[in-house]
Amino acid sequence: MAKHSNKGIYYALGIHILWWGCLLWALQLDFNLANPWIYVAFLLQTHLYTGLFITAHDAMHGTVSNNRKLNKAVGTISALLFSFNFYNRLNKKHHEHHRFVATDKDPDYHHGSFWPWYFSFLKQYISIWQILLMAISYNLLKLFIPWENLVFLWMAPAVFSTFQLFYFGTYQPHKGEHSAANQQKSTSQSLNHWKAFFTCYFFGYHYEHHISPGTPWWKLPKLKEKIAEEGYPG
Repeated sequence: MAKHSNKGIYYALGIHILWWGCLLWALQLDFNLANPWIYVAFLLQTHLYTGLFITAHDAMHGTVSNNRKLNKAVGTISALLFSFNFYNRLNKKHHEHHRFVATDKDPDYHHGSFWPWYFSFLKQYISIWQILLMAISYNLLKLFIPWENLVFLWMAPAVFSTFQLFYFGTYQPHKGEHSAANQQKSTSQSLNHWKAFFTCYFFGYHYEHHISPGTPWWKLPKLKEKIAEEGYPG
């Protein structure tokens, strides 16, 4: 882990800088549905919200920094910026997911189709404190920033990011039946690094993540290539 600990900080810092930069730019845009920059800002901010969550996720596996306090601090801040998620709560549930993957004890798993699974997933992670903090923040910020910008370029991208994270990082990899040989009970996105990055920061390479949770998101492509050569379990 030491050999990539510094890089983990650089990637985390890059995502944070881009998220703040995009947000500050988006909030001062003239909100007009005929303005193409509104849609560009929305898509960028959605993708960067996903990056915040992936950064918090990597911190849960200790891959942002070898310094435990710094690693947790980055994870905590990343989680809070994502609609006031609480790092310790996320950390506990995420490790339960790895320990009990695709079983009744897995907080991320649900028997059923997309929508029931998605709402079950949200129920595991949304708390009343998040809703209250978002409401307070919104009502304070709208004193200075147009409500349209706040709703559509600050709040809505976070919601759409949950779809991105859920679909590529939970639903697609874990749906259906898995063979007894596949102890990770996970599948993996097809080998296409551009597609894998833009869909979910390589988190669609999910089998790889489960067999090596200590591999940071930006090293998953190399692991994917190696395992693709060796072959996946039946």
